[in-house]
Amino acid sequence: GKVRSQTPKIEARPKKGTIPRIRNRYNFNKRILEASSSQTSERI
Repeated sequence: GKVRSQTPKIEARPKKGTIPRIRNRYNFNKRILEASSSQTSERI
């Protein structure tokens, strides 16, 4: 349309940061594995 041709093109910014799936797994490992390792030593 008329408006779209008048709108200046904005370049997409490069993405930064990890993919959410990888970030979730990292958080999971940090939270669950550290918690489980500390709990097992406490129980014994």
